[in-house]
Amino acid sequence: MTDARLRRGRGSLAVSFFVQGVTFALLVTRIPAIQDRYGISDALLPAFLAAVPILAGVASVMTEKAVARVGPAAVLRWSQPFVLLALLAVGVGDELWHAALALGLFGLAVGALDASMNMLGVSLQRAYGRSIMLGFHASYSLGGIAGASLAWVGAHWHLSLLASYLPVVAVLLPLAFIGSRWYVAGAGGLVAEAGAGAGAGDGKGSGVAFKLLLPLCLVMTFAYIGDSTVSNWSAKYLQDVLGSSEELATVPYNAYMVTTLLGRAVGDFGVRRFGAATVVRAGAVLAALGFAVVAVSPGAWVGIAGFTVLGLGLSVIVPQTFAAAGRLFPGQSDAAVARLNVFNYVGFLIGSPLVGALGDAWSYRGAMLVPMVLVLVTVVYATSFGPRAARYGGGHERPRTVDVG
Repeated sequence: MTDARLRRGRGSLAVSFFVQGVTFALLVTRIPAIQDRYGISDALLPAFLAAVPILAGVASVMTEKAVARVGPAAVLRWSQPFVLLALLAVGVGDELWHAALALGLFGLAVGALDASMNMLGVSLQRAYGRSIMLGFHASYSLGGIAGASLAWVGAHWHLSLLASYLPVVAVLLPLAFIGSRWYVAGAGGLVAEAGAGAGAGDGKGSGVAFKLLLPLCLVMTFAYIGDSTVSNWSAKYLQDVLGSSEELATVPYNAYMVTTLLGRAVGDFGVRRFGAATVVRAGAVLAALGFAVVAVSPGAWVGIAGFTVLGLGLSVIVPQTFAAAGRLFPGQSDAAVARLNVFNYVGFLIGSPLVGALGDAWSYRGAMLVPMVLVLVTVVYATSFGPRAARYGGGHERPRTVDVG
């Protein structure tokens, strides 16, 4: 495969990550407007919100079977437009069942999209022979910031959901279709790895041993518990616990998103220089430090500083976890990524209710210590990012690539 084709594939996949970042942010940041439009009660809202990651997890498992037949590029090519159309459908309906159907379709499509997108990222990193996964996730973070900004404009000008979503979908839908022309296909066709076959999971027929994948599944779960804690509780924590104003309470999540982007933008250089295991350990320690600062913070600005450090720490963990799964099972990387991706949604489902329950029963300061301890456990599992991470993540060896036509 030519370097030019690899570069086009890398660029088109980065666009896909960006588009998904915009799309997801437009959904989650307009939840109050969605609730108002469809008359969803506060009691019913958690069920609607939980349905999306549950269905996404189901779709991620189904994607493993689909990519075995058609490849991850084909799954991504069609699932991304489906996600965009599902977002548009959220803004079109007016009955409760319309919202349930649109959000259900969104969840199914986003599960297939997340899995296939990261499959292609892992296979491209193997083709490059050096760490590039963090760059893809940086594109997602950039899209998230853009989507949240567009959502703010819609809320500020009191635009309807349809008026907010239609122009964005009109731009992103053709962009996604055009960009999909240059996807380069995944694990079996893209890379012929020198020496594959030694060790568990190396051969195509050896399968994915869950015992070997389990540490990475736990790391993924803990990282998303931390992420969902910030996204769901940072504003409430700043306002109710630290006594900030309503306006200032919006700052922590924005600061978290910005440092997440910065951490991912420079993280690949750190992985190449120090290795994935070292970067993941450092990220876990930084994230734990951020939670500790938030828990003991005497005031709003110190709390904001804690959430800022959190973004820098957590930013590197998820992309490197996907990359580590690909290295651990080079002959079955698509299957490994699909199964690992399920624990993205497990962490999301656990995180917010866990912190809320602990906050109500105990204290929100104490509740912040739980994700701190969980993310710190990642340090113990950092060996799962080890020697093979240095092999590819450090860029010491470039695997042989073959043209897929």
